[in-house]
Amino acid sequence: MEQRYDLSGSLLHWYDYNKRILPWRENKDPYRIWISEIMLQQTRVEAVKPYFDRFMEALPTVYDLAKVDEDRLMKLWEGLGYYNRARNLKAAAQTIVEEYGGQLPADYDKLLSLKGIGMYTAGAIGSIAFELQVPAVDGNVLRVLARLWGDDSDILKDKTKKAMGRRIMEFMPEDRPGDFNQALIELGATVCVPNGQPLCDQCPWDTVCKAYKEDLIDQLPVKTPKKARRIERKTVFLLECGEQIAIHKRGDKGLLAGLWEFPNEDKKMDAEDIKEWMAEHYMEDAKTKAAGKGKHIFSHVEWHMEGVRISLKTPIQSENYVWVLKKELENTYALPSAFEIFRKIL
Repeated sequence: MEQRYDLSGSLLHWYDYNKRILPWRENKDPYRIWISEIMLQQTRVEAVKPYFDRFMEALPTVYDLAKVDEDRLMKLWEGLGYYNRARNLKAAAQTIVEEYGGQLPADYDKLLSLKGIGMYTAGAIGSIAFELQVPAVDGNVLRVLARLWGDDSDILKDKTKKAMGRRIMEFMPEDRPGDFNQALIELGATVCVPNGQPLCDQCPWDTVCKAYKEDLIDQLPVKTPKKARRIERKTVFLLECGEQIAIHKRGDKGLLAGLWEFPNEDKKMDAEDIKEWMAEHYMEDAKTKAAGKGKHIFSHVEWHMEGVRISLKTPIQSENYVWVLKKELENTYALPSAFEIFRKIL
């Protein structure tokens, strides 16, 4: 029992004095906790704060989220990436309104059944908002526990996550499960960090951490190496006519599904290719100039883009794109951050 008490007691003591002040920690509102947890997937805490504030101002309740227009939702999510997370939020909000009277269910399995909520998110919402004794094991927690226990299991495997979740449950205090989970996440984010040297001298577990005592910090955690990303080359066209710009809506499936983008071709085009493309689109007389280069990294693919700025005297009508005012890109149409470098040029 001594070590068990030491783990939770020392961790919570550390957390009480070191936790960051974050907007979603102001209260135990399940809706705010849920939105923050989805935003924090794949995105750093500091980057999330302004998005969270903006989202909460626009959609303060689950009812607002359930009925928000798709384009408005995409605009609010613009810059956070992984846009399906936002669509799943809306779908789950509709379920919460229809089946749970507008209240997130205080039940782990029911939370897990909502669209876009996996084991970690259900554990985070359940423990933080409702004080359920359930684990919330994310990448930060896996790194901390692998080092604490000197565990060399592959942390990208589901069975490792489940095993560590079961094991940490033995140490979770009944009265503060939410704080315990948040403390573990916080420890991984601020002390037992993913990149660079961990700050072991600031860790409440330095006396019991196996990796620290046995000099295994650099070897843990163990992760399967990721496959090399595929490189795709693109030519992006900025079609301008005065204050108007042409944009195109991507298809309903695949990468960045249903989002707006600048017209583009899936290849690197030389001057001759561009001339041909313009002739095909009835733009032979338009003026062109280079519009910079951009690179955007997705999880499995890397886009290498070159921009071409084309100035037209009259907007050419095409079923492939629509003409909008440039200022509407700021407040109406959601453009993925992959195209941000080209939007800045405008």
